[in-house]
Amino acid sequence: MEEIKMKAAVFMGPGKMEVHEVTKPSIQKSSDAIIKIVRACVCGSDLWWFRGISQRETGTNTGHEAIGIVEEVGSDVTHIQPGDFVVVPFSHGCGHCAACLAGFDGSCLNAEYPTNSDGAYQGEYLRATNADWALVKIPGQPSDYTDEQLNDLLTLSDVMATGYHAAASAEVKPGDTVVVFGDGAVGLCGVIAAKLRGAKRIISMSRHEDRQKLAKEFGATDFIAERGDEAVQKVMELTDGNGADAILECVGTAQSNETAVQVGRPGAIVGRVGVPQNPTIDTNALFWRNIGLRGGVANVTTYDKEVLLEAVLKGEIHPGHVFTKRFQLDDIQAAYEAMDKREAIKSLVIVSE
Repeated sequence: MEEIKMKAAVFMGPGKMEVHEVTKPSIQKSSDAIIKIVRACVCGSDLWWFRGISQRETGTNTGHEAIGIVEEVGSDVTHIQPGDFVVVPFSHGCGHCAACLAGFDGSCLNAEYPTNSDGAYQGEYLRATNADWALVKIPGQPSDYTDEQLNDLLTLSDVMATGYHAAASAEVKPGDTVVVFGDGAVGLCGVIAAKLRGAKRIISMSRHEDRQKLAKEFGATDFIAERGDEAVQKVMELTDGNGADAILECVGTAQSNETAVQVGRPGAIVGRVGVPQNPTIDTNALFWRNIGLRGGVANVTTYDKEVLLEAVLKGEIHPGHVFTKRFQLDDIQAAYEAMDKREAIKSLVIVSE
């Protein structure tokens, strides 16, 4: 049988992305689905290897966020059917292991992540694993939604769910004062999540005017541009010396983590979702003030199904505003460069209309 080709974004080394013709994926397991990608995007975590800070093998297909149309399903897939419009989470929870049953599908014990033979999120097609449970069905078709709504839905594949995971891990509750570290797309979605969960005061640790403006739209009440010890002092001044009730760490650097654990009141919890860039963190300082440290990989499917999809469909939240520049798939290099140079908060990639 002749191989069918498709376009996919491919990492060619630090600072270099290309679009190649690759083999279109096919069903490999009875639990699979083949997705025709409609929209994808570039994630802040992609910049770590794009900048050469972390390692990634040259020649690998890229991306981990998308919405699309189901083209084909395996024999065991019953909840999702060809023609369905779906969120394609970066997590691939099975829905029945101990982790998924506890609501932690981001740490699914049976997750199987796409390889080069499985297409690409930043590409025309993708083989989605554990499709029956992991994919999140969106009512109707893409044509039923506005451009803004499609962008909102796209964030549910990662950044909105990751921002929500920070807030959920920190146990944000109504009336809380929350500090959010990070003013990228995840941090901004963390502001949305804190507001959605009822936070009264949201302090954004941001020093960029465009991001502050968006954070304010999402619900931020205060801004702190300082870093390190000065940042801790500013938070304490804003909270009458008490510290925050909850902290969302959405960066992953050593400085961000070290500061985050210092700005909470005794008993506060740090919800940590920034991909760790430092192999160690000193937890001894947490002991004397009963500070909790939780978080990790977001439980995308669980949050989408329980909270976030409904919030987007009702127009209660508009996380798609984090997309400040748009590109066609063929312009993937420019999409990455726009984020690398901080010309875009998050780059939208249009794959098919």
